[in-house]
Amino acid sequence: MSVDAAHAAGFKAEPAHGEGSLRTWLENSRVLAWRQLLVYVRNVPTVLQSLIIPAVSLVLIKVVLGDAVGDATGQDSLYGTVPLMILVGAMGGSMVSAIRLNKERSTGLLARLYVLPINRAADLTSRVVAEAVRILVVTLILLAVGSAMGFRFSEGLPAAIALIAVPLLFGSAYAVFVLAIAVNSPAGAPLVQYLGLLMNVLMFFNSGFSPIDAYPGWLQPIVANQPMTPGIDLMRSLAAGGPITVNLIKVLIWAAIFVGASIYPALVGYRKAATSR
Repeated sequence: MSVDAAHAAGFKAEPAHGEGSLRTWLENSRVLAWRQLLVYVRNVPTVLQSLIIPAVSLVLIKVVLGDAVGDATGQDSLYGTVPLMILVGAMGGSMVSAIRLNKERSTGLLARLYVLPINRAADLTSRVVAEAVRILVVTLILLAVGSAMGFRFSEGLPAAIALIAVPLLFGSAYAVFVLAIAVNSPAGAPLVQYLGLLMNVLMFFNSGFSPIDAYPGWLQPIVANQPMTPGIDLMRSLAAGGPITVNLIKVLIWAAIFVGASIYPALVGYRKAATSR
């Protein structure tokens, strides 16, 4: 988006409420979030990768491992793999946003946005909002695919809504963490390799693939308390019944850690990236 286009989209030369006001922040975030979504949907390969591949992976996991996991746990494996792939989809798509932010830093777009009379935090906020919209769509698609294969909500509508809120909370917090890394990384940094490695480790050591007690004893506490496991177990409980409080607390703690550890570096890194050109 050029400076002229940004003005045409709704940015005024002299904001009526000041650049630092809450109203200006919300309005600027809305405009820039729409920009982020337009950039995202116009990249067809990225859309297919972030929306379709998790759904295909869910089907393949069910076909290849479904019966084995079900026999070991006594429960349909979908109640583990559907939440697992929802979180994988939420986290994996954030890498695309990170790469785009890193690229826009090198092209000077961040610097052009920074000189506009807009709230300084609005661009980063808009990226998190756009991620939340993407996560919602991915979640709904995977729930639809899971439902077609037998995934059911036995705890009623409020629990189903709460289930959808889990990846929105966790994924949005993780997006802040990823954006903080991206904006503080040099242009062209191998973000996919680093973030992909982290996600792959978390993806294969959680309760979605296998019960926690099936892991070696020394590994069980790590698996039980890594970021993805509480979210998987919480979504499983919201769909099929089970304990909620402990896993909800763990999800909230991990979300707070991601945001708390990342928000200041993200804002400082964004300011440095935007003013370094």
